[in-house]
Amino acid sequence: QIQGTIFPAPNFNPIMDAQLLGGALQGISCEKDVLIDILTQRCNSQRLMIAEAYRDMYGRDLITDLKENLSHHFKEVMVGLMYPPASYDAHELWHALKGADTEERCLIDILASRSNMEIFQMKEAYLMQYNNDLQQDIDSETSGHFRDTLMNLAQGTRMEGYADPSTAAQDAMILWEACQRKTGEHKNMLQMILCNKSYQQLWMVFQEFQNISGQDIVDAINECYDGYFQELLVAIVLCVRDKPSYFAYRLYNAIHDFGFHNKTVIRILISRSEIDLMNIRQRYKERYGKSLFHDIKHFASGHYESALLAICAGDAEDY
Repeated sequence: QIQGTIFPAPNFNPIMDAQLLGGALQGISCEKDVLIDILTQRCNSQRLMIAEAYRDMYGRDLITDLKENLSHHFKEVMVGLMYPPASYDAHELWHALKGADTEERCLIDILASRSNMEIFQMKEAYLMQYNNDLQQDIDSETSGHFRDTLMNLAQGTRMEGYADPSTAAQDAMILWEACQRKTGEHKNMLQMILCNKSYQQLWMVFQEFQNISGQDIVDAINECYDGYFQELLVAIVLCVRDKPSYFAYRLYNAIHDFGFHNKTVIRILISRSEIDLMNIRQRYKERYGKSLFHDIKHFASGHYESALLAICAGDAEDY
């Protein structure tokens, strides 16, 4: 059973919440605990209703007020919570593409893991917010087979729910050849299969790949390819197998290999909070021995830490 950590609050009163937020933000010193208590304990649709009530009440935009009163990573968390999911993805992609350096791993995390519907909504939001076409921006800001694969994913044309056992071995053979030969044409075939076949189909293809080659497909990709192209292909495979495990692995990397890569941690916690963050926490504990709670507590501090832990929403034994 897939589940998040943030649910709709019972007895929800957007007007009262807006009032409390207004008080917390307008005071001489910003009452950050009040912000955490409200914004991390309401689901996204409730937060949007609070923002509306806030605008009616104060004639001001809640996101703008949060940006003006807060700073650093704590600000990123509180502001991030106020975007609808598709707008948040669009926001993250825009900054990943248009920042000083392209943030390839952000592009990978989002585009390798979203459904056709999520991709469609994210492209709409991107166009609305930035008056730019997501696919054109990917085209101009990335290159090579990495770009081609991202472009394919951004079309959001993966088959859904369809599986044909009779072609699984054939697809597996194509993947195996692509790993052996590594020509441009083979790379194209590889990404076409990984980006367009249904998850159900790919499950069977990976099984057949193992039978044909005696090797797991992830190991084969890691052996044959490198750079962001390889990371993207592996991300697709891992998401097909188990998205919570993929995100647990990405969180662990972000926390341990990159000296706490704040952007990645914030993005994953916010974007998965109402989808599968509870499952991600379970996978994290199973795989790495320590809880996500423990690791966040160890690396973050202050109100920033409190906000992340509140989104993680766990029991005392997780500490």
